[in-house]
Amino acid sequence: MPHPKSPPRPAAAPHRPARAEDTLYRAGDPDFMTSLARGLHVIRAFAGLDCRLTIADVSRATGLTRAVVRRCLYTLRELGYAASDGRAFYLQPRVLSLGYAYLSTAPLSTAAPPILQELSERIGEATTVAVLDEGAVVYVARASTSRIMSVTLGVGSRLQAYCTALGRVLLASLPQTQIEALLERTELTAHTRFTVTSRERLLEILAEVRAADFALNDQELEIGLRSLAVPVRNVLGTTVAAMNVSAQASRLSSRELIESVLPALRAAAERLGSQLAP
Repeated sequence: MPHPKSPPRPAAAPHRPARAEDTLYRAGDPDFMTSLARGLHVIRAFAGLDCRLTIADVSRATGLTRAVVRRCLYTLRELGYAASDGRAFYLQPRVLSLGYAYLSTAPLSTAAPPILQELSERIGEATTVAVLDEGAVVYVARASTSRIMSVTLGVGSRLQAYCTALGRVLLASLPQTQIEALLERTELTAHTRFTVTSRERLLEILAEVRAADFALNDQELEIGLRSLAVPVRNVLGTTVAAMNVSAQASRLSSRELIESVLPALRAAAERLGSQLAP
């Protein structure tokens, strides 16, 4: 999408340094495998834009010591999940099998693609289904268009929840105490001049989203990008995901998104939700 002198593309949701109580060890829990937890944190450190990371990079991203990171990366390399150029490490295709095990069996991931594709073809815009993981949204299904966007996203991509329509729909479905706790742990960064970074204002917005049952993001993540999202509820009415439509701001105004796209988006979300058992 052409937008001269636009802000840098938004990065994937950053990983907080590992918290000892939930990743390094769990005192009194004999079944918790600390080594496995550390290895998974090391793999997740590669989820950002940089595909090659040094031991020091991974240590900073995970909060693990360099000695622990070195052993984890050595093990991953020996098992074929990672490789090294002598200085930096990078993941190997074998790591895809870990995510594919979920994508090939989860009802949400298998039911969403045809519905998203049909919706995308009908409205001519990209569509996505995502779930909430701590303070980030994770894409589990997506149907893109030929239109050029400067943000390249696909299944498995992570974005911060507070500044996305998908994330706000999902956050709004949580208990108030949980919302406040998540926002408190989240670093609120301004990706554009429109990004809301006030926790007080975000709480107000989430209340508005809960009342309206949809969220509209107007260029808060990227200049020139608007997004409209609605909840996906299972047969019991529980919000299990969010579905959105992303469009170029030059093509669709906020009012046009709500008036012409929202009904089709809601119908698609209801259709998907009707296929999801508790």
